[in-house]
Amino acid sequence: MLRSGAKRTAIEVVRVPGAWEIPAAARAIANRGANAGRVDAIIPLGCLLRGETAHYEAIYNEVARGLGESQQQTGIPHSFGVLTCETLEQALNRAGIKAGNKGFEAGLAAIEMVSLIRKLRQGGTE
Repeated sequence: MLRSGAKRTAIEVVRVPGAWEIPAAARAIANRGANAGRVDAIIPLGCLLRGETAHYEAIYNEVARGLGESQQQTGIPHSFGVLTCETLEQALNRAGIKAGNKGFEAGLAAIEMVSLIRKLRQGGTE
């Protein structure tokens, strides 16, 4: 985000204990920012490893649903940087070692959405 011109002081990092908690934290930040006009976008990052139970799919579905709901109800863009991976190796690769950097991509998507929303609010379409 710093490469795009954001000031370090304008970036807030919030750590949560697990993926399940990501939507609640995102919603709290969005609500706080929407009321004060201080939050342009939220970039949730996390990783779910499959493991041996269906727990993984239930958690993933609720994280996706919760983030989508938060975005729709607050009007603040939420990108989606939550990885779903089979193994730790796959997660590391997708986080920047071999298969791109999904966190960076989520950051770019957030920047693009903020720009688009600002243009739409000013009556533009592109």
